[in-house]
Amino acid sequence: MKLPPRLALLLTLPPLLWAGNAVLGRAVREAIPPMTFNALRWTLALVLLAPLARRVLRRPGDMLVRWRGLAWLGFLGMGCYNALQYLALHTSSPLNVTLIAASMPVWMLGVGAVGYGVKPTRRQLAGAALSLAGVALVIARGDPTALLAVHFVPGDLLMLVAIFTWALYSWMLARPAPGLRIGERPDWQWAEFLMAQLVFGVAFSGVSAGVEQVVAPAAIHWSPELVAALAYVAIGPSLIAYRCWGLGVAEAGPAVAGFFVNLTPVFAAIISAALLGSLPAWYHGAAFALIATGIVVSSR
Repeated sequence: MKLPPRLALLLTLPPLLWAGNAVLGRAVREAIPPMTFNALRWTLALVLLAPLARRVLRRPGDMLVRWRGLAWLGFLGMGCYNALQYLALHTSSPLNVTLIAASMPVWMLGVGAVGYGVKPTRRQLAGAALSLAGVALVIARGDPTALLAVHFVPGDLLMLVAIFTWALYSWMLARPAPGLRIGERPDWQWAEFLMAQLVFGVAFSGVSAGVEQVVAPAAIHWSPELVAALAYVAIGPSLIAYRCWGLGVAEAGPAVAGFFVNLTPVFAAIISAALLGSLPAWYHGAAFALIATGIVVSSR
């Protein structure tokens, strides 16, 4: 398939917003526990989305009948992925987290092949190699020998699990469970379908935050910066990004969409550089070109 500009934008905007989420997640790690941050993020997103999804809240029976599929989406997409990412950023280095996140296309292709019988094409495998090369260039800052100095810690396993849960979530959006397919579910608009997932996602994230406070209690250090960070992650990486990702996955498929996730570390490097007052280096542009080429090769 050829990617029209609209579809390319739909799949590019989420990595940009998620890059800001990663930077902020690292910045506020000392101010708020990771599971609590995730729970507050999705609770705020649910409150903001409620005016657009009143109908689904007024008819809870529609959700209860389909609770298994919705619970899996809420568990994987809201309760697992972001919580594990915040926890990884709290215990691991941004370099390692970015390196592990670069394996997204491989997990997307693997889940598709094993779970859904969708075998990757040669172009998709070639695109994965190009995209991974671009991400490695960013991580190495233009010096390939820097990759040899990377050391993995236990927290890196959390990010690996997070990437796997996101691949499962994306495939479940593209291949919905019975009762959630078009024509089998109510005529939910995007906000209503996301709300149906959020109800379960907030429940899972709330339980995780409660367990966190029991096992490792920690105070929240409120500040204007923390409030602004919560507002951003609830609106941008949550509502806007999930809406665009859902549309993009439905049109392009999880395998192609997975390559766009590799734009996240490039955007994260640029955002971090901007916050530090330094301009992007040559390898940022070169990495973007490699990743973009991988997207084009894999999607044709």
